[in-house]
Amino acid sequence: MIVMLFDAHKLDISDEFSETIAACKGNDTKIRIVLNKADRVTNQQLMRVYGALMWSLGKVLGTPEVARVYCGSFWDQPYQNDDNRKLFEAEEEDLFRDIQSVPRGSIVRKLNDLVKRCRLAKTHAYIMSHIKTELPMFGKEAKMKQIIANMPKIFEQIERERGIPAGDFPNVTEFQESLRGFDVSKLPKLNQTMIDSLDKMIGSELPKLMAQVPQDQDLAHEDYMVNVRKREGGALFDKNLTPFGEGATMDILNSPLPMREYEFEFEKLGPGGDGKINGTVARGPLQDSKLPNATLRRIWTLADFDQDGKLSLHEFAICKQLMKMKLDGHELPVELPSMWLSPVTE
Repeated sequence: MIVMLFDAHKLDISDEFSETIAACKGNDTKIRIVLNKADRVTNQQLMRVYGALMWSLGKVLGTPEVARVYCGSFWDQPYQNDDNRKLFEAEEEDLFRDIQSVPRGSIVRKLNDLVKRCRLAKTHAYIMSHIKTELPMFGKEAKMKQIIANMPKIFEQIERERGIPAGDFPNVTEFQESLRGFDVSKLPKLNQTMIDSLDKMIGSELPKLMAQVPQDQDLAHEDYMVNVRKREGGALFDKNLTPFGEGATMDILNSPLPMREYEFEFEKLGPGGDGKINGTVARGPLQDSKLPNATLRRIWTLADFDQDGKLSLHEFAICKQLMKMKLDGHELPVELPSMWLSPVTE
């Protein structure tokens, strides 16, 4: 996969970038475009920026269809414009899903290439066999020149007799050049048994292999993606599911947790009989920070240390403190300080 990033407020494609894009020619299906920092513009401006980007890419890529463009704010800073939050979250999920499906795409592409090579080999075998049968015992050089000159009609004849699609034939001009000076008489006779084996592999064996590859509808199914998250983990998907889908040591980490500071706000959310709020209740107040879901997901994973999918006052206070750290421009810690793990208030 080739990911090209553009900032929403800087869409100019420099000469160096144009040369880089040109170097990717032949890999058009692997290109993905990311319109980053899209929260820096308003809804109306985003429409104009998106249109301008598509127009610029259309001139540079030179393909009938422009590559998929993902709009969002792909960093851990708060959204400046929160109006398109749902759009950005959906685009982020689509991009991560696309990245997660790269291994599948690689397998499918290799199988398709194998089928293509098999069909080309079969067509090539029929062409060379036809040429060999046309050669006489004497005067081979003169006959070969005649055959090379008549190659387009020979292609049409083989296509008609063997039922081979025109797309499986090589380039006529290049094939004619390759035949000049080549001794066709040294080639063995056409082995029809091998051709039949090739047809069987293309017709039945390769489809069986393809059936073992997860299909697009499987990738879109939530149960499948949950299993992928549990199996893969990594940066794209957390192993622990949170209501958001998915460091530096400083003074705040070395200070006691100020639980009383957040007690009133927590009680307003209406904790249940177990003294906790669920993810649905907590989601709104935490999203008010305008931090991206990927950051809130990590904060939730750190704060919900008993992993019950709910927040106690103690855990809620941890969430708020971590959010405060992030909004102040600090990195989140890898793990919570030990003094925060026991419910001791300031």
